[in-house]
Amino acid sequence: MTAAVEEALRRLEASVALLESAVARRLDAERSHSDLETELEIMRDDRARLAAELDGATARLAEMQSVTEEVDHRLGRAIGTVEGVLGRNGERGEG
Repeated sequence: MTAAVEEALRRLEASVALLESAVARRLDAERSHSDLETELEIMRDDRARLAAELDGATARLAEMQSVTEEVDHRLGRAIGTVEGVLGRNGERGEG
């Protein structure tokens, strides 16, 4: 082969190597971009799930607070009734 052909083959091989490297980088970038999109979608799903769980927990908390207030009210009435009975019994015993 002549020197010119050999030089052309070297340049062609170098160009092909650069092209292969560029294609590999491009594929990695696209794969990385796809991975990021997948991860973002997973995070969005997690956020939606956690928001729904938080809404449920908030509703249960409100219900428990309502029940607690009702129990507190009933206990207050019961304590008042018991104190009233004890007070009347004390008056009878003293008199």
